Amino acid sequence: MKQMIFAALAVLALAGSLARADDTDATGPQPKLPTEQLTIVSDDGKSHVFNVELATTSQQQMTGLMFRTSIPADTGMLFPWPAPQISDMWMKNCPVPEDVVFIGQDGLIKGIAENTVPYSLKGNSSPVPVIATLELQGGITEALDISVGDKVIAKQINGGATAPGQ
Repeated sequence: MKQMIFAALAVLALAGSLARADDTDATGPQPKLPTEQLTIVSDDGKSHVFNVELATTSQQQMTGLMFRTSIPADTGMLFPWPAPQISDMWMKNCPVPEDVVFIGQDGLIKGIAENTVPYSLKGNSSPVPVIATLELQGGITEALDISVGDKVIAKQINGGATAPGQ
């Protein structure tokens, strides 16, 4: 019985790895995805507005910003997760650096991977389980003084509810 269970688990693991390999073998950028407005409110009260594409399906999330040769400063891509999870993002087939922002269930930024290395297969992981991950132009978080603890306001995260006092 144990051998049958181990064999079944091995087949499932192999199938999962093959599916991932097939799904991540994109050959070009995906078409522009639906967008929504997202605002980051810094500790100093400044608001930074971005129009972000929504990667909501597993295929959209696996392709992400691959092959995009530029990310305008006021845009990005939001990856909403179905439940809080450790988010691990890589730069496979991504020719430009990105800032990867990890957003907690409370709408607060929990971590930022700044200026990720183009084409790197190294994972950039959230420090804690998060409800969404946001990819922005590389260097924009430093330029706008966006940091851990800032509030993210977006329909996909908190229904667009404003931060207290906003």
